[in-house]
Amino acid sequence: MTMTDNALQGVMHTLFIPLEARIFVSKKFPDYFYDEKALELECHISDRKIRKKSSEYAFMASVARYYNLDEMTKAFMDKHEAPNIVFLGVGLETAYDRIKPSKGIFYQMDLPEVIRIRRRLLGEREREVFIEGDLFDLKWADKMDVKSPTLLIVSGVFQYFHEEDVLKLIQRLKNIFPKGELIFDATDETGIKYANRYVKKTGNQEAPMYFYINNAEEFANKTETVLLEERTFFKKTRKLLSGKLKIYTRIAMKVVDDKKRAILVHLKLNE
Repeated sequence: MTMTDNALQGVMHTLFIPLEARIFVSKKFPDYFYDEKALELECHISDRKIRKKSSEYAFMASVARYYNLDEMTKAFMDKHEAPNIVFLGVGLETAYDRIKPSKGIFYQMDLPEVIRIRRRLLGEREREVFIEGDLFDLKWADKMDVKSPTLLIVSGVFQYFHEEDVLKLIQRLKNIFPKGELIFDATDETGIKYANRYVKKTGNQEAPMYFYINNAEEFANKTETVLLEERTFFKKTRKLLSGKLKIYTRIAMKVVDDKKRAILVHLKLNE
């Protein structure tokens, strides 16, 4: 599956939204979330339009996703001796630096243009492998031992595709990774409308989002996978930062959690 040139440029522009969020939160709430590597990358951001156009809530939503993903990744690593941790559409994600793995391998996969940027800014370290590829052609799987316990993480990516594409991909992943698990984030139908408005507000008109989930259990049934966990974004964030956030941020977080408007979905690919 390929994108038009304009769509590709639009999606690449979105690389900087989560990076700006991690920088913002690392400075404002370092006791909650601190990303030293993201702070080091700040000097490479020339256009600060994202920072100017983003609310506290928007940045907290992005970072809450990473806060939870880090927890879930560590839990998977604790259960396995030599796991594969595979970030699909990795962008400028810096989970490797936050988690500091002592076992297993982090596979960082994205389009060639993105991996070139990543290689220049971050470099490839011990227990880390960069892979240039397309999410949907699955040639990237040839670079790893697919029979090993594998956690596939798709963060902020599925939204840019249609449900039928995501369903087909998951079916193929099931066939390739017998011990595979998949974690991805999703919003509901209302949430995707708000997300599209936000991305356009940051100056990006070329990356529309389509994919959403209204019911995680129904989606798992569609893909013939096992739903291990459906996790709302803000449960721990609201507890840890309750008195430090703006009132609008606190209200928005509660509404989003109560309505399951933004969730992390953790699937076991095979019984």
